[in-house]
Amino acid sequence: MLLLLYVITRKVVFWTPDAVFLILLALFAIFGQSRVFLKRLGPFLALLMLYQAFAGIADDLNDHVHYTAMIEFDRWLAGGGLPTEWLQERLWRGGDQWYDFYFYVLYTFHFVAPLVLATVLWKKRPSMYWTFVLCLVGLSLAAFVTYLAYPAAPPWMAAQEGHIEPIQRVTGSVWSAMGGGSYDTFYRQLSPNAVAAVPSLHSAYPLLFVLFAAKAFGWRWVWPLVAYPVSIWIGVVYFGEHYVLDVLLGIAYAVAAYLVLPKVIARFRQRQDGADQTTHLSPRRSASRARQPGG
Repeated sequence: MLLLLYVITRKVVFWTPDAVFLILLALFAIFGQSRVFLKRLGPFLALLMLYQAFAGIADDLNDHVHYTAMIEFDRWLAGGGLPTEWLQERLWRGGDQWYDFYFYVLYTFHFVAPLVLATVLWKKRPSMYWTFVLCLVGLSLAAFVTYLAYPAAPPWMAAQEGHIEPIQRVTGSVWSAMGGGSYDTFYRQLSPNAVAAVPSLHSAYPLLFVLFAAKAFGWRWVWPLVAYPVSIWIGVVYFGEHYVLDVLLGIAYAVAAYLVLPKVIARFRQRQDGADQTTHLSPRRSASRARQPGG
């Protein structure tokens, strides 16, 4: 973990699924487990990369971008002002404060944390591995469908278009403070979907991470990790990347994935086991009938 923090803060790396894949592959190859890694985690990483590719083109399929609903909800929630404005008035000092880097590092762990947990579950709780993977993929696909049906602008874009008062896009300022150069140029190179704001997957992934970690190892050992999603929820609003509504919907999507999808998976497995058992017993029944004397 300390090594990852060092590389991010010193080498200015943004952890995309393909970058994480290559790093994990190298680590497992050192211990002679590259084939097992490709067999177990390869499909998971491929699904994440496929999701990222589809999410990047969703805004090309529906160009009707929504601006006002999130603004109205956040102003209603905060009694007139925007939580992003409130946070920036109290925290913004130029993008070089310790908490700016703290929020930014956690923000870039968007794909790292789920992959780390998937690896730990694979090694320590193998019975939970595929349930977690399928829940994460299901959550991502549900978000993708929402992005396709309801493209929504984040606060920084709404400010650029004049829908709200000017705000600071803190992610770009932190990037520049770390020596990354032009954030706009770098951001375009990632081919992101700039209007994939509702729900906030940056808010959903950390919560799903903590819920599965607690289920696997117990709240006694996991409760300090609650700081991870809470920090992300504050950070994305402060950064101007999401409204509070986006965060709340991300939380709702994560909870729904955690509660609903494991039941669907368990029911599917039961049906599959029942079908396999029936198939296994059928030849025996046929053989038994064949041995019975004719009437």
